[in-house]
Amino acid sequence: METLLDFELQQPATLEQALAALRSAGPGGRCLAGGTDLLPNLRRGLEAPVVLVSLARVAGLDGLEVRPTGLELGAGLTLARLAAAPALLAHPAWRAIAQAAASVAGPAHRTAATLGGNLCQDTRCVYYNQSAWWREANDHCLKRAGTVCHVAPQGRRCNAVFCSDLAAPLIALDAELELCLDGRSRRLPLHRFYRDDGAAHLDLEPGELLTKVHVPAADGARAGYLKGRARASMDFALAGVALRLGVEDSRVVALGVGLTGLGSSAQRLADTEALLGRPLDDAWLDELARLVQRQVSPARSTVTPAHHRRSLAMALARRLALGLRADVAG
Repeated sequence: METLLDFELQQPATLEQALAALRSAGPGGRCLAGGTDLLPNLRRGLEAPVVLVSLARVAGLDGLEVRPTGLELGAGLTLARLAAAPALLAHPAWRAIAQAAASVAGPAHRTAATLGGNLCQDTRCVYYNQSAWWREANDHCLKRAGTVCHVAPQGRRCNAVFCSDLAAPLIALDAELELCLDGRSRRLPLHRFYRDDGAAHLDLEPGELLTKVHVPAADGARAGYLKGRARASMDFALAGVALRLGVEDSRVVALGVGLTGLGSSAQRLADTEALLGRPLDDAWLDELARLVQRQVSPARSTVTPAHHRRSLAMALARRLALGLRADVAG
């Protein structure tokens, strides 16, 4: 780890002040929430902001409200609060959000890390998340100060992987983000917030801030999240799968699948319409696994082989569907 460079710390009290501070800072500004992702990057010399805008004192960013239309989550909610929120744990679909929050890192990290920070975290790669001297000795990489992606040297894009646990269940639940900039806001489906480019993976305008996450009611559906990793604690996901399932008269009537840890963006499984209207039997489970297999293409951005991560995603999707099927039957 390197010594932190000098920077100016600003601590606004309102959202308007925070947006103004980011606008004034320009390209040299970054917002700071829990800091569990940003601060290690600063210590490794991966980022060198001139101004850090702390969101810790900004009022109204940590709300959790249940409405008739669904759930409204403030971007400043800590993962510890999400993991223990009764409104999430008691809901058969929203509990997947609590499961994902509880799976992140360790307890101390979750008391500081926030929902917004988890959804906007940086991508990761074995060639990127290293000390400054290590990266310099390897001629840097395409994501930072270099010209070649060491994962795929013949390509022209960064293959760093995105590992947000919260992104998977929120995508499966059709969540939308509320983004604010200069007194105006926009809503964006979460799965469209991500780009398949490890060096520029977020659809954020300069100075724009994620403030809320809106989750539909998901009446009658059940959901869950499973994560595979090398160690049972601390590690980022090698594959994370979330599944939202609605069953009526023994047939699947609603389905949403969110995937994370498998590419440069979190993704929503496509072509799931073919699985609707069918019984949730072994043939259905096999087809779900085949859909995952066809749409997931992990790169060699972790120490774990890509084919293992693909197989892991298939197994997690099948295991999750089996568990939800038993839940429906029981």
